[in-house]
Amino acid sequence: MKILLLGAGMMGRAIAYDLARTPDVHQVVVADLESSKVKSLMDWVGSGKLKADRVDVRKSSQVIPLMKGCQVAISAVPYFFNFGLARAAVDAGVSFCDLGGNLETVLQELELSTEAKQKGITIIPDCGFNPGIGNILAALGAKKLEQIEEIHIRDGGIPLEPKPPLGYTILFSPYGLIKEYTEKSVNIRNGELVELEPMTELEEVEFPPPFGRLECFLYHGGTSTLPHSFMGKVRELDAKCLRYPGHCEKIRVLNELGLTSKEPVLIEGKEVKPRDLLGEVLLKNLGREEPDASLMRVTFKGKQGGIDKELTYQLIDYYDYDNQITSMMRTTGFSISIIAQMLGRGEISVKGAFPPELSVPPERFLEELDKRGISIYESSP
Repeated sequence: MKILLLGAGMMGRAIAYDLARTPDVHQVVVADLESSKVKSLMDWVGSGKLKADRVDVRKSSQVIPLMKGCQVAISAVPYFFNFGLARAAVDAGVSFCDLGGNLETVLQELELSTEAKQKGITIIPDCGFNPGIGNILAALGAKKLEQIEEIHIRDGGIPLEPKPPLGYTILFSPYGLIKEYTEKSVNIRNGELVELEPMTELEEVEFPPPFGRLECFLYHGGTSTLPHSFMGKVRELDAKCLRYPGHCEKIRVLNELGLTSKEPVLIEGKEVKPRDLLGEVLLKNLGREEPDASLMRVTFKGKQGGIDKELTYQLIDYYDYDNQITSMMRTTGFSISIIAQMLGRGEISVKGAFPPELSVPPERFLEELDKRGISIYESSP
């Protein structure tokens, strides 16, 4: 199959790495506005399957011709380009998937479902770590229990060697990270859809060594489409972000000081958004692509045969020292690569636009993750 990869940044590298090592992918067209990024990616991956191109993803006149002739197009560019790219995919008649990152954009993409179905294609946003793996595990757990009452997702990427002041490294865009910490968290409480403040409902959880006690708190985007998909089916549904103890309080201080605000302030006659300044400062002062781990625990409470039942899925993935690939790159980039390949092979049969929990066959997806050394462990206490 021939796949178009839009975006040659950090996640684009992980996606290209995985696609290039898949036997039935014969060509990957890697396109970005910055030719130097594409060259760097191709040199790093080192595969003859990759073909370079240049594209401005804001211009459908450039994107659509690239999409035509491919079985699937993948977006690894910032979320605010994804609706335009999904629109272009419909016009080109090519299946499309992206990493999501913003519920409003995802819902816009899902509104293209009728047109996508008419074109015989499939659009799936939110195909990364979480949203992505978390959505698919939610669907799998729902299949295994006769009645589901609660779904709780605890997930995060953390450095293996936390350093002051935040005990965190930049694993993806700092602007996306700030968004997680500052915008409302959508959850289900007592059967009702509710928007809650981020950085609240702090709790402690325990993971196996070397992690031990971690903290977690509500954050924006973790549940994505799940509250809409499970509304009327569960009483409780939430997602909380995992970090080392003390991280939440430090971010709260930044919030309270106004350093995450979008409102401009005047500095020497120039307007500056504190959020933009903070993003640049984080990029400059926090480590990038350092050894990390991705953690996820999805817990279900419900009934089976009229008896109370709990079910848990747990993922712990580590930095790949041999290939110098962060765990967040693996769990995010490999996930969307798998889904794109499933689309290309026809293993995802639905046509239209769907979130992953309503479209990706969970068992087959987990089988492919396991082949890449990303294992999900199920327990039922």
